Amino acid sequence: MRKFFGVATGAIIAAAVFGSAAQAQETVTWWDFLSGGDGVRMKQLISDFNAEHEGKIAIDATTLEWGTPFYSKVRTSVAIGEGPDIMTYHASRIPLAVSQDLLQEITPEDWQTMGLSEADYAASTWDAVTVDGKQYAVPFDTHPIILYYNKDTLEAAGLLTEDGKPKGLDSREGFESTLKALKESGTEFPLASTTADGTFMFRTIYSLMAQQDGELMTDGEFLAGDNAEKLENALSVLQGWTNDGLQTTYTDYPATVALFTSGESPMMINGVWEVPTMIDLNEQGKLFEWGAVELPVIFDHAGTYADSHTFAIPANAGNEMTAEKKAAVLEVISWLTKHSLVWATAGHIPAYGPVTQSAEYQQMEPNATYSSVTENMIFDPKSTLAGVAGPIYDVMSTYFVPTLNGEMEPAEAVEEIKYELNDLQ
Repeated sequence: MRKFFGVATGAIIAAAVFGSAAQAQETVTWWDFLSGGDGVRMKQLISDFNAEHEGKIAIDATTLEWGTPFYSKVRTSVAIGEGPDIMTYHASRIPLAVSQDLLQEITPEDWQTMGLSEADYAASTWDAVTVDGKQYAVPFDTHPIILYYNKDTLEAAGLLTEDGKPKGLDSREGFESTLKALKESGTEFPLASTTADGTFMFRTIYSLMAQQDGELMTDGEFLAGDNAEKLENALSVLQGWTNDGLQTTYTDYPATVALFTSGESPMMINGVWEVPTMIDLNEQGKLFEWGAVELPVIFDHAGTYADSHTFAIPANAGNEMTAEKKAAVLEVISWLTKHSLVWATAGHIPAYGPVTQSAEYQQMEPNATYSSVTENMIFDPKSTLAGVAGPIYDVMSTYFVPTLNGEMEPAEAVEEIKYELNDLQ
């Protein structure tokens, strides 16, 4: 595990810069795409920031529609110099944004001013915001997929370990044995998966590729070498679960969550962002005892796909930021980063090491239990075709859904995917 160290001099520099900027209040224009539980928590953080910086800095926040609408608006607005001063951004979209000249570099001087450094972040998280040796965003979290489970059902079936986790997490044989035991106990679909949405299932499939040391892109080529075989392996396992009735078929996102929360499916693969849903239902007495852990090891070792919410500074064309505005923006990023324990209540894993290593975070459950995933994460390939709502997702999604639901052979799907992905370039 990497060790994390702060930058002591950063606080001194920041105090000087922010002190001069505090002579007149700076209004920082903010855009995000956060709704639901994490949107509520971000609004609280912004409110807390504004209260603490009253008369000095005020965040004027706007929430826009997630996905393609957000990124399209950013691109058109930044191109004419009318973008925000700061925005949330998915790490997976950064290579494309850099190629379009949409983002300012976060310079070594910026990091020092904020009191942050590379040593504060997991290696994969830092790399996710790095293009050609330069950083273009500050990671705020990692949000991987995890395995949710119904403790009550698994305990009744004798499928919990002494530490309260599902049995069989360390091997394909062990995990499938747990799924089959649940099936034999009368559960129709032991595992709820979003098999009607290939874009979502990319997360699970790429995780299983990562467990084989697989890569989607190698030296600019998609599925080079034996990576096509590793993708086929991942699809074959998941298709097998569907064919054997161990996982749900043609199930959309809301139905997946409903199957788990109703108790019909005792396990579910979903994002950490559903943690608030479970906590709220449980506190209302409407949910069983539950837990969440890192994905099971199906192949050679642990591995999970993840993305990061980051803070980025737009490179607004013809509208250079004043020194005072820049200082205010860096203060916003620094303050939110160092107060990201609140963000953890949305299920996300704070990217800033000192927060996840704090005693307060270590007492948060199930967050602390699944935070080990940060040691085994894989991010999207560094490609302008990658990222949320990107072309890679569109191509792969077309073939994932019929394959996972037993209507297309994995080998055929991989052949088509490889051809179409490389044809994009």
